[in-house]
Amino acid sequence: MGQTSTERLRDYLAQLPPKAQALLMREFERTIERGEDTTVATFVLGELRKVVRGSEDDAAPRTEDPARALFKPLEPFLVEGNAPVRPGQLRRASLLAIWQWLQRDGAPEDVRAFETMLAQTASSLPASDLAKQVRQFQLKAAEAIDRIVAAGNDNHRALARVGPPSVAEDLATIGAILKAADAFDALNARLPSFVRVFGDSQIASISSVLNVPSLQTRQLLPFALSLVMSRLAAPWQIVRLSIAVAGSDDEIRVAGTPYGIAVTIAIQDLARIGNVLRADIKRGHFENIGDYLKTVHDGVRGLRTEVDFRTDSSWGRQLASIRVDISNALQTEIDSVPGRVRRLLRQRPEKDISASTRIDQLEVDETAALIDFVAVCRTYASELAINEVTLRTFSDLQHYVEHSTEALVESLRGGDSKARAFRQMQVQAAIRFCEVLFGHDYASLMRRAAESALAGERKTSRTG
Repeated sequence: MGQTSTERLRDYLAQLPPKAQALLMREFERTIERGEDTTVATFVLGELRKVVRGSEDDAAPRTEDPARALFKPLEPFLVEGNAPVRPGQLRRASLLAIWQWLQRDGAPEDVRAFETMLAQTASSLPASDLAKQVRQFQLKAAEAIDRIVAAGNDNHRALARVGPPSVAEDLATIGAILKAADAFDALNARLPSFVRVFGDSQIASISSVLNVPSLQTRQLLPFALSLVMSRLAAPWQIVRLSIAVAGSDDEIRVAGTPYGIAVTIAIQDLARIGNVLRADIKRGHFENIGDYLKTVHDGVRGLRTEVDFRTDSSWGRQLASIRVDISNALQTEIDSVPGRVRRLLRQRPEKDISASTRIDQLEVDETAALIDFVAVCRTYASELAINEVTLRTFSDLQHYVEHSTEALVESLRGGDSKARAFRQMQVQAAIRFCEVLFGHDYASLMRRAAESALAGERKTSRTG
């Protein structure tokens, strides 16, 4: 099987020199801070961080940055920006505010001692001793966070000293993860690197790995499940853990277990991908649409198959909302495609064509991408409730492009030379659309027919 666009991106990023990777990371971080095209920047930055983390697994740990050393256990759960996070996620933006608070008020003496230790002895300490020093500081930071969280329960101004409300929301959980860092490290080490199909044997194995009291709390279980999800080829399959624990696919019984949070995580992940999909459609970016559609289609179908949802439940309504939102976005774009094709291929009267009349090649490229978009949508139309409009539109496009191409090729045999030049541009656009709709062989056939029509016209002109 060919690589997905995400895998190709990851391979490309992995081939870059470390300096180029660092430069890219800084540029994408600045892009997110400016609020420019945050969806794409966040996605690429996330993939880049995975590549960088992977390349550092076998290398000496980077300890020159004290904040990085402190917050390393949080890395698998961080997301960019200040948008709402799902269970099992934390905002990367919260870390800077918490570090500055630790330096200023939370544990200033401990921070200074840690920074001094890293600066003076990190390069000479054995890795095990260095890890112990980092672990001790993580526990001290967690204690400082516990104190401010306890004070904040009675006085919100205490939490306000740390940072804005989004930071306060993450604070207690960050402290809990720092305290449980050893348990998360052990879980990370025992999980398989990749699970292609999350079947019964894998579910039993991972259930036993998750059966650690410190990870079974309401606060930390979503993060343990997120770590498992990161190893699944199909992340939505995490709900199978919930079903196994509940011993039933009934929604109420699944929701009644602590592992019911896995269903919420899976649904919210699909909603996030749906938001990215709609944003890309709105901007006219269709490169990754196929991957996004497949992910959402497989996820929605998988969840509806695995869990017996009630239509009036919270989960049922959320899943229905994802389908409706994506369906509306897709249908609006699909409906626009035939009009764009007709605008490019309609035969204008010769009096309306001048020597300067041209077809915009960029519009041709965009329209070809849209036709391909409709073709991709056909594969996933049924589950996303766009079956009728997609099949109708694709059939209409095939009929119109086929007849228009034949008529345009025939028009090359006569007419004014100025009009013929414009007709050639239309024929080239039509053949491009034919390749998307009918394949390479049919497009080649129409290309030869166009060349034959032009050659016949030139021969007629010379004879005359």
